[in-house]
Amino acid sequence: MNFFNIRFFILIFIISSCSYFDKGKKVKKPNILLIVADDLGYSDLGCFGSEIHTPNIDNLSKEGIIFSNFHTSTLCAPSRAMLLSGNDNHVAGIGIQSFESESFGYEGRLTDRIVTIPSLLRKSGYHTYISGKWHLGSDLNSIPIRKGFEKSFVLLTGAGNHYSNRKVIENYPDSSFSENGKRIRWIDGNYSTDYYTDKIIEYIDSNKEDKKPFFAFASYTSPHWPLQVDKKFSNNYKGKYDNGYDKLKMERFDKLKDLKIIPQNAVLPNSHKRLKSWKDLSNEERKIESRKMELYAGMIENLDFNIGRIIQYLKEIEEYKNTVIVFMSDNGAAAEDFYNNPVYGPYLKENFTVDYNEMGSENSFISLGTGWAEASSAPFKYFKGFSTQGGIVSPIIISGYGINRRNQISNDFITLLDIAPTFYDFANVSYPENIQYPLLGNTLKNYLLGTDIKIHNTDYVFGFEHSGNTFIRKGDWKLVNYKSPFNINNFELYNLKDDIGESTDLSSYQNKKYNELIDEWNKFSTQNKIILPSPYVDDIN
Repeated sequence: MNFFNIRFFILIFIISSCSYFDKGKKVKKPNILLIVADDLGYSDLGCFGSEIHTPNIDNLSKEGIIFSNFHTSTLCAPSRAMLLSGNDNHVAGIGIQSFESESFGYEGRLTDRIVTIPSLLRKSGYHTYISGKWHLGSDLNSIPIRKGFEKSFVLLTGAGNHYSNRKVIENYPDSSFSENGKRIRWIDGNYSTDYYTDKIIEYIDSNKEDKKPFFAFASYTSPHWPLQVDKKFSNNYKGKYDNGYDKLKMERFDKLKDLKIIPQNAVLPNSHKRLKSWKDLSNEERKIESRKMELYAGMIENLDFNIGRIIQYLKEIEEYKNTVIVFMSDNGAAAEDFYNNPVYGPYLKENFTVDYNEMGSENSFISLGTGWAEASSAPFKYFKGFSTQGGIVSPIIISGYGINRRNQISNDFITLLDIAPTFYDFANVSYPENIQYPLLGNTLKNYLLGTDIKIHNTDYVFGFEHSGNTFIRKGDWKLVNYKSPFNINNFELYNLKDDIGESTDLSSYQNKKYNELIDEWNKFSTQNKIILPSPYVDDIN
């Protein structure tokens, strides 16, 4: 063998060896950042047609994909249970929000029937962090560190003052906050969204040197009531809403069409019967209502500012491109008015004010109200608490690592239950086979990569029930019951392909389809051991 041939074979050996070691090299898994807004309405973001300034969230949509047909539950706690478990809220243990019992599905906390996202990812080498709202049980066995989170700073209950430790519901504990499993008091003066952001950045930063991937859950309480925010944000909208919620609803509706987020043939549904038209309000009532929306918009702008802080931090530590980012809301916009509620109102009136000059401060308790909630829920029927589309269709944006569908809008039907399998797929993690209740959703990964063109088949069934408020979705058809108390004869039927506003009940005309979905409801209610009549109804509306 001559010298040339010897050198040739040596070169081939080196190349082959390098290829071998490259194949054996451990590739870092992507980070996962889950950002959840609380009670954010469908049309409240700039990229969804809003006038509210949300440049950082809008940029996520340009670098990723908007899903315009994303289904949640009707309320905060069941949505979070479904999100973190990938299963039905009853199987997860949150059959009814803020209700505890010994019955299957109504334990009022996350049960051991499911495995949470942080638990599984942590076992697979991820750091796991949460900052913000928990609302999934507050006993020692239910807090975040027992459910897979390595570090946590959380509001255990469903709502809190954004500036202080002062509780907003009488039966809440005097301190509803917990850090790494220990009860703590809020430091008065800190603002919720700012401080939750500080914490999630602090947690990521604490382990950035070991190069392990992280799962970070930024679980914000904005823009949930009470509406409180610094005037430097709310005053950006001074006078912006003086023309009223009727006009804003139509403007948002038209903008959604312009952006091709909703069909061109969509029709606005009728407003809830309790809503007073803007023209029927007094000048003083209009002044107060306008200020409510200014505060709400300011909270959302502040939320966007803080999301920008997280994104900038990830870029500074060179992890932004290696992070899957999901931004979403947990349900529809909130219309409830606890200040004038016969159950919650007396305590709030004794401890807070709705005086115009105090609106937005730590001392005030202001809610968004029906008119603005309907504008935020455009183009859908009603709002949070209802199983109509306005209560359960929310904005979601998926961006970052592995997303090949960029600056796109997808009308494909997806749900909360699809998030867990998507995260596991990106992390290359298998769901345990010994769990009795398997994941109910489908992974979105291949769709996001651009290799799949469909997520769910037309025979896929998604169901939900809470205190008798329920729906069954199959293909374009929806069976819905939102009247209380539950009565199977109150089910209505809609074809959402032609009627996203749920204006024309087809239950009397489509007998075959109606009976088909009634059968699906019966299967769903039996499988999840739903108790009817409901053991507890907290009528927030």
